[in-house]
Amino acid sequence: MSSRSARRKAPTAAIAVAAAATGALTWAPSASAEAPEPTPSTSAPAPRSMPEPEPGGVEIHKKDPAGATLEGAQFSLLDTVNGTKALQGKTGADGILRFEKVTPGVYRLKETDSGSAIHDLAEDRDIIVTPGQVTPVTVVDPFKPAELTVKKTDKTTGKPLAGAVINIRPSGTGGEAVTLTTGKDGTAKAQLTVTARSGSAYTATETKAPSGYQLDSSPVQVTAKPAAGTTAEFTNTPTATTPPTQQPSKPPTTKPKPTPDTSAPATPTPDNTSSTPAPSDTPTSTPTPPAGSDGQLARTGAGSTSWLAAAGGLLISAGGGAIWAVRRRRANQPDDAS
Repeated sequence: MSSRSARRKAPTAAIAVAAAATGALTWAPSASAEAPEPTPSTSAPAPRSMPEPEPGGVEIHKKDPAGATLEGAQFSLLDTVNGTKALQGKTGADGILRFEKVTPGVYRLKETDSGSAIHDLAEDRDIIVTPGQVTPVTVVDPFKPAELTVKKTDKTTGKPLAGAVINIRPSGTGGEAVTLTTGKDGTAKAQLTVTARSGSAYTATETKAPSGYQLDSSPVQVTAKPAAGTTAEFTNTPTATTPPTQQPSKPPTTKPKPTPDTSAPATPTPDNTSSTPAPSDTPTSTPTPPAGSDGQLARTGAGSTSWLAAAGGLLISAGGGAIWAVRRRRANQPDDAS
């Protein structure tokens, strides 16, 4: 009999013995358990080893904005996963640097030295190395900028002037316009972009003069060379002060008062009749001759007229007296009719 069959019959025998002893049959569940069945193994077989990928390469061509090759530029190829330096080297006389037997993947190409005093460093870039292929990369190093200094002074005294606004514009292609304002020392500085080894031309023009000075709109030409300084100088003349304009005097608005008549009153007649007043013997004042004349009035007959008027007045007075005498004589004579 197998062991499994024996384990199955053991509880039945125990029940029979218990019934014979007590005379009663009581059910009691068995506490025994069967051993678990063996679980089949699910582990996968070990994979076969994969062949290593074929290495690749990177070929760097180094140039400047004008297209000239640059020797001595130093580069590093960095692992983008942990940032460690994988490879490094310098460009040769032909401006080329080759990295060979590079494990495929993504790398960061970093320039650490341009190898030139007038060239600046290029920006970092990511490089993908593919198995069995050489990846070409062209790197252009820009020229270092030029430093421009603008000076503003008084044309006569040389005193520095603040507040002048200067506009700087490239004369050719490339470069950006710059606007500068001079400070207390009369200067202002800016960096100018250079696109050629021989330099780039700029035109500086004053657009606003300092307070109290005339605008100097004459342009100044400057040449910005790589990694070099250049100066643009401007002078100003003070604004001319104009004296206040004298307004012409206005003629008097009040009318002159009339001159009172100073001639003697006329002699009254005895019969209280009105008579013509005798003209004054005093000759009227004559106006002052204008400047530049010979001091004499033109002979217009004005003097003769005054004497004739005076003579006529005397005759009228004499006639009035004669009439008064005749009347008085008649009044004193007796009436002939009586």
